[in-house]
Amino acid sequence: MGSVLITGIGELVTNDPGVGDGSALGVLTDAALVVDGDRVAWIGPAAHAPDADTRVDLGGRALVPGFVDAHTHLVFAGDRAAEFAARMAGARYDGGGIAATVAATRRATDAQLRALLAARIVELRAQGTTTVEIKSGYGLTVADEVRALRLAAEVTAETTFLGAHVVPTGAARDAYLALVTGEMLAACAPHARWIDVFCEPASPHAFDGDEARAVLAAGAAAGLGLRVHGNQLSAGPGVTLAVELGAASVDHCTHLTRADVDALAAGTTVATLLPGVEFSTRSPYPDARRLLDAGATVALATDCNPGTSYTSSMPLIIALAVREMRMTPAEALWAATAGGARALRRDDVGVLGPGRRADLTVLDAPSHLHLAYRPGVPIARALSPGGEGVASAAGSVSPAAAAPPALG
Repeated sequence: MGSVLITGIGELVTNDPGVGDGSALGVLTDAALVVDGDRVAWIGPAAHAPDADTRVDLGGRALVPGFVDAHTHLVFAGDRAAEFAARMAGARYDGGGIAATVAATRRATDAQLRALLAARIVELRAQGTTTVEIKSGYGLTVADEVRALRLAAEVTAETTFLGAHVVPTGAARDAYLALVTGEMLAACAPHARWIDVFCEPASPHAFDGDEARAVLAAGAAAGLGLRVHGNQLSAGPGVTLAVELGAASVDHCTHLTRADVDALAAGTTVATLLPGVEFSTRSPYPDARRLLDAGATVALATDCNPGTSYTSSMPLIIALAVREMRMTPAEALWAATAGGARALRRDDVGVLGPGRRADLTVLDAPSHLHLAYRPGVPIARALSPGGEGVASAAGSVSPAAAAPPALG
């Protein structure tokens, strides 16, 4: 497609503190950017922009790194709207509803799941997401978990084996744990980059600390990177285990002790917060301010799933983080872009600079502040000319997404 000069950028967020205003967001005003293929070739003041094959003027709109949604469960069938309504009437969430999604997903054909996944990918992209992680976990048999990961791999390289989501209805715990760490892991590992486990002793359906350790140790031995669902329903061993084993991310982090916060601040594990869950379950929101003030690295993600956070909107997650978790708009945007990239241990996305992926999101607004200032308004859309995951591969699974929209 040749090189493209994007000019008329009212505010350019790079997430490079060495650029522009020197803040963590690295903001440039009256900026321009050159894309060559799927990479950024140049960034700087519009007045100094080099020539390119094509020129696009954004008319003063803001341009930010594409959102990195580092925690989703997009391969599923059915919905759990009735469960949501029951929670709004006071029912408590304990993870038991996952069984309903497992049953619906098992019944669906490959073609049905592929079509549902494609539609969700298009939906994410339309709201500015350009990189997405997708977990299995709604199959819970060897064949169904492999199928979920195979379908997820059609749209992203960030695939996560979550056979240890819950213990299936009627299964013996010890036997299922042996399956997850044995035959199921062996079949799924070739299709996954990561392994995850729902470590939640407060839920009778999830896994305790010893069980979670066994799952993660087996995954590491199989060459998979580590992720953990931890500390969602109560304080527990999830955070400690994740930090001890060097997991890339521990997700939820709703109930943290002082020791948990200190461990996250001292380690390399990212705390990925999922405020869509608290919105959908009427649970207390994570204390992002406490984590940030301690020096922990925080990411934001949607946790898009049919039971506890059926949203694909990273802008909504940013707005919730600002309104409910006391993050500044700048902190929330960084967490939704560079923070998500760190949670995936990626250095090619989440930051804009020469040589990095040209995963771009344009805002129909003059500033990133509008992401939280205008909640629910569709002002963000992905512009990636060749981005990974959501940005380009959606076309391989959905005719409606056969090509990214033209820049501008």
